[in-house]
Amino acid sequence: MINGKKVVVIMPAYNAEKTLEKTYSDIPKGAVDEVIVVDDKSNDNTVGVAKRLGLTIFTHDENKGYGANQKTCYKKALESEADIIIMIHPDYQYTPKLIPAMISLLESGEYDIVLGSRILAQNAIKGGMPVYKYIANRFLTLYDNIMLNQKLSEYHTGLRAFSRKVLETLPLLENSDDFVFDNQILVQAVYFGFRIGEIACPAKYANDSSSINFTRSTVYGLNVLKTGLQYVAQKGGIFQSNIFKKDGKKLL
Repeated sequence: MINGKKVVVIMPAYNAEKTLEKTYSDIPKGAVDEVIVVDDKSNDNTVGVAKRLGLTIFTHDENKGYGANQKTCYKKALESEADIIIMIHPDYQYTPKLIPAMISLLESGEYDIVLGSRILAQNAIKGGMPVYKYIANRFLTLYDNIMLNQKLSEYHTGLRAFSRKVLETLPLLENSDDFVFDNQILVQAVYFGFRIGEIACPAKYANDSSSINFTRSTVYGLNVLKTGLQYVAQKGGIFQSNIFKKDGKKLL
C-alpha cells in the first residue's frame, strides 16, 4: 500500500501468452498490491501463464470485446477494494516501469487520472508505431482537444491510472463493449470534471504487440468522432446521451 491506499494493476488480456510474463516482470517490485488479469476467451495459453505467475485471474466464457473486458477489470478492482487502479495492456507495448510515477501523481491528489503518452515521449514512429496509426492518433487527438477544450497529447494510450472515485462515478456500463470504450471513458471524465495528467511513455511496438487492423481502426476513428459530437451536444443541451447520465449504469 501507498500511504494506506491499495494499488491494483489490471490487464485486459486477449491472446497475450507471449507477452504477459514480460509485462508483469517489469512491474517494479513492491509497487502494487495485486495484479488482476481478465481473459476475454483467448485462443492461446494466456490463462495458464497468468495462473503460473500467481496473478488473480478472471475469465469470460465468450469473447465479449475490449471494452467489455475493461469493464470487468475495473469492477473486479473495485471489488478488491483498490484505491488506485492502473490499467496496462499485457502486450508489452507500454512500460510498467512508469507505474510508481503514475501512482505518485494520483496519490498526491493533484490528478484523478494519469495517462502514459507515447506522443510526449516523441519516439512513437521510431518505436514501431505504424505511420498511418500515428497520423490517425494525432488527428483524433486534435479533434478531441477541440471538441472538449482540452490540451492532452494523446487519448489513445493503453497505460492509464485512475483514482477509485473516477471509476465509481462514471457510468461505465453505458459505454461500448468495443475499442471506443477507451475514448469514451476519457470524454466522460472531462464531462464530469475530473483532472487528467500525463507522463511520457516510450513506444515499443514488436511482433507480439497486439494491434487492431485497418478496418477496425477506421471504425474506432469514426466512433471517436461520434463521441466528440455527443459531448458537444450534451454540453449544449441539444441531445442527451446515456454515457453522460449522472444516474447512468455504474460498475457497482
